Amino acid sequence: MFEVGIDIVKIERIKKAMENESFLYRILGEEEHRQLKSRNFPVQSIAGNFCAKEAFSKAVGTGFRGIKFREIQIIRNDINKPYVLLSGNAFQLYGGTNKSFSVSISHTDELATAIVLYENKDNYI
Repeated sequence: MFEVGIDIVKIERIKKAMENESFLYRILGEEEHRQLKSRNFPVQSIAGNFCAKEAFSKAVGTGFRGIKFREIQIIRNDINKPYVLLSGNAFQLYGGTNKSFSVSISHTDELATAIVLYENKDNYI
């Protein structure tokens, strides 16, 4: 079974939120924070990750009930392709070998958007 989630956000909204030092610690997991810090926290990337987490919550169909933003990490591999890394309750609920996610992120100077495709093989007949 495939599900899809999509989100869009104004870059300026994330830029303003980043003025509060605790914002990044509230929404970013450890590895995600480390990767973005090494790139000096580019606002477009943070906005893209934020959108991807929102899109994830829509794809799984539950929103953020029982999970935290930090438990959904959007990590880039060595060729800069984003992927979903789960921990905590998010992993307990949506991790495992029968469930997979694909994520795509894009942005302009003003907007960031992301789409997440969720495959849950447990729902196949």
